[in-house]
Amino acid sequence: MFGISFTELLLVGLVALLVLGPERLPGAARTAGLWIGRLKRSFNAIKQEVEREIGADDIRRQLHNEHILSLEQEARKIFTPAQEEPTPVQPAAQPTIAPQAPVNTTAPVVAEPATTEPAKPLEPAPTVATPAVPNDPTLPPRAP
Repeated sequence: MFGISFTELLLVGLVALLVLGPERLPGAARTAGLWIGRLKRSFNAIKQEVEREIGADDIRRQLHNEHILSLEQEARKIFTPAQEEPTPVQPAAQPTIAPQAPVNTTAPVVAEPATTEPAKPLEPAPTVATPAVPNDPTLPPRAP
């Protein structure tokens, strides 16, 4: 962690043994262990608290952005014109019967088929392209 090797720890132990003596060294080692444990727990608690706060901020920001996106989608639905209904296909023209001369009952009557123009294909309604809006959390929310 701090780059302390075994030989350095052995040197610190020897100095502590010489300074404190064999009678007080176990109590000092126990006290040092307790303080080191408390420091580690404190640092871990602070670290978890910071991570929890950062995570909570991210979640709040994400929820805020999702709310804004849903409002924008609703506004687009309201303000974009509805697609125009396609014009209905007109039925084929009815054959018109021209007035005829008096009917001769001896000759068969053959009617000519009426010509009809083919129906025009339907064109799709024009769509309005909306530019993509970047979601910048630092900007204030836009009004719909």
